[in-house]
Amino acid sequence: MTYERDLALAIRLADAAGSAIRPYFRQRIEVEVKSDRSPVTQADRDAEQAIRRILEAERPGEGIIGEEFGTSNGDAERVWVIDPIDGTRSFIAGRPIFGTLIALLEGGRPVVGIIDQPIGRDRWAGAVGMATTLNGNPVRVRQCGAIARALVATSGPQYFSDDARARFARVAMSAAQLIYGGDCYNYALVASGHVDLVIETGLKLHDFAALAPVVEGAGGVMTDWDGRPLDQASNGSVIAAGDARLIDAARAAMA
Repeated sequence: MTYERDLALAIRLADAAGSAIRPYFRQRIEVEVKSDRSPVTQADRDAEQAIRRILEAERPGEGIIGEEFGTSNGDAERVWVIDPIDGTRSFIAGRPIFGTLIALLEGGRPVVGIIDQPIGRDRWAGAVGMATTLNGNPVRVRQCGAIARALVATSGPQYFSDDARARFARVAMSAAQLIYGGDCYNYALVASGHVDLVIETGLKLHDFAALAPVVEGAGGVMTDWDGRPLDQASNGSVIAAGDARLIDAARAAMA
């Protein structure tokens, strides 16, 4: 099965979300704090609603899981997963390193993914059986098999539990370079060959579903901390690498 039509739809969804987000960027905007202590703005809500309107009109038999408006028809074979603004804190701060994440699950596995940065207008698009593109041009991971030569990224140490932070530290201490912050943008940079390894935990389905097709379509690998492929049942502990050898090296260091 090919996913050209689904990917074309996902690109249209990203267009709609970007149009909803851009008017709010670097404007004074009310910030609410949700029950999980994460921030949300009207831009998040408007972007997800823009996506949902298109899906409800054009794919009424398919499910939707969205960060802001929950689940519709979640038992469907094909389910769209939406994070309208991944990195809302960066959006609030006026930092253009957040992204809109759009994924299609088929049988619980991610088969289509979009990472869209609507301010810089950088868009990574990936699907099973297709090469990942950045703004329509193919991108490729870089080869780096040793942590000692790797640029390693994570959103921030505050997102790790004490045990997970200690395990991550064993990788970080050996890394050539370590950067914090970036959310979904780090995974896009793995696909483009600028970042070698991303390690995170505590992610929700809408945080990671779109990332795997993008990373893997560029020649990279993305798994959970036990080395299993990501799916709807994954626990949110993820490793993404441009070189499969780094997955093994990171898991060995964290054991």
